[in-house]
Amino acid sequence: MEKPEVVSLYISAEARQLPTSVNEAHAVPGKGLEGDRYFNRTGTFSTHPAGDNELTLIEIEAIDALRGECKLEMKPADARRNIVTRGVALNHLVGREFKIGTVSLRGIRLCEPCSHLESLTMPGVKSGLVHRGGLRAQVLTEGMIRVGDPVCKA
Repeated sequence: MEKPEVVSLYISAEARQLPTSVNEAHAVPGKGLEGDRYFNRTGTFSTHPAGDNELTLIEIEAIDALRGECKLEMKPADARRNIVTRGVALNHLVGREFKIGTVSLRGIRLCEPCSHLESLTMPGVKSGLVHRGGLRAQVLTEGMIRVGDPVCKA
């Protein structure tokens, strides 16, 4: 099995803007990733409950499956999630605490694909990512998250 880790990291300063790849980001409890649209409360879904949009994750395996099963070429940034992981069953982290590097997080709920994501990407993304669109997580401790950081249970 692959080493559970962060393979890429993204932030987007404004709603609807394609996220930018970064090597590291500062995670802050109650806010999310510094510089991201949800940290600044300017994201499309910023009115959702506290913690719901602090951080989003998706498995690179889900993005790869879109290519293989649905013939859709989606780049990791197109998924509009903050963190892309490898070797992590994100669905199993709902309701659980886990760590990325030194930062403690709590899985809140699945980040199911929606019509908004499909409108910003391509037809078929919504159905292709059902039940594997990622995880919404709450930041519990402040710290830096970096590409290559391990993902592990707390």
